[in-house]
Amino acid sequence: MIREKKMAGRALLFAGAPGTGKTALALGIAQELGTRVPFCPMVGSEVYSSEIKKTEVLMENFRRAIGLRIKEVKEVYEGEVVEMTPEETESTSGGYGKVISHVIIGLKSVKGTKQLKLDPAIYEALQQEKVSTGDVIYIEANSGSVKRVGRCDAYATEFDLEAEEYVPLPKGDVHKRKEIVQDVTLHDLDSANAKPVGGHDLVAVMNQISKSKKTEITEKLRQEINKVVNGYIDQGIAELVPGVLFIDEVHMLDIECFTYLNKALESSLAPIVIFATNRGVCTVKGTDIQAPHGIPTDLLDRLMIVRTMTYTIEEMVKILAVRAQVENLEVDEDSLAHLAEVGDRTSLRHAMQLMSPAFIVAKTNGREKVALSDLEECEGLFLDAKASAKLLQEQADKYLA
Repeated sequence: MIREKKMAGRALLFAGAPGTGKTALALGIAQELGTRVPFCPMVGSEVYSSEIKKTEVLMENFRRAIGLRIKEVKEVYEGEVVEMTPEETESTSGGYGKVISHVIIGLKSVKGTKQLKLDPAIYEALQQEKVSTGDVIYIEANSGSVKRVGRCDAYATEFDLEAEEYVPLPKGDVHKRKEIVQDVTLHDLDSANAKPVGGHDLVAVMNQISKSKKTEITEKLRQEINKVVNGYIDQGIAELVPGVLFIDEVHMLDIECFTYLNKALESSLAPIVIFATNRGVCTVKGTDIQAPHGIPTDLLDRLMIVRTMTYTIEEMVKILAVRAQVENLEVDEDSLAHLAEVGDRTSLRHAMQLMSPAFIVAKTNGREKVALSDLEECEGLFLDAKASAKLLQEQADKYLA
């Protein structure tokens, strides 16, 4: 539904006990959508700052989660460099030095070759890209920016000391029109157009220095950006890509933020919002009202609620096996079964945290594989939250109140 853009402006709530995979599920959605769809994760407590308003933080993240795919047709010169000769002239500023007046570049494609006489600024760009004869490059006709694509595959038989990326000789003419696709977010556009305004006297300069680096983007600027974006979409130049905004620990937001979210979800430019919380019935922050998950009921009505269940022992064994593989730890089946029982008794997170210390204990004992005895030793060293709380109750007189 997200890929087909049928979820924009809607919201999901992942509700479940700690360690039931809410955050993992959201990250799995991000992985599945790929890099072309914006995914912006944040935690509820991030909105509290002395520098910037809470609603401003939320709006920034909302706009980070909305992408814009801009398609531009640009005139480019593309081909293999067959000649690169800088032409020098006497310096006009006096002295004995010489300056580069222009550079002559020969580019070759499948259909033919072309010689270009270019500005010295482009020669500097060529040097920055470390372009040499035999490289495939393209130069934008309007901006003059240079991009080195790679080494021409005709040179692939040479014995180079360093690894090179070989690319085929470009097809068509040297001078061509090419469609270039750029992916940006609305927040990128906001930041690029937000310029601090101030005077040039000493007081204004000192104020700019002492002022915090974080500046708020005005609502007026955002409306102007929205107008331009809508214009691009109407002309077919750009396409809107609603992404995903993931807000973990949503119960940390207060009533002001929830009211703002109600309004933001109704906006024409809104991403898919996924909330996650591990709270049951608790107080809505900033009020005395008790509500399910600490979220006001008017916002809850808008949400599709997904309940995450605790893992079974069989599922825990599979998860722990994957974790061991990721961390390059060798754990036998009996140890995995024991870890799953520990996870069922305490929490999956605690079971995962025991794996690395157990591997170090195994190595200390001269083994490369984690055994049951290593885990039992680590269980005696490291307490889980429930065992620690029980110990505190039993030994309350030994601790400062």
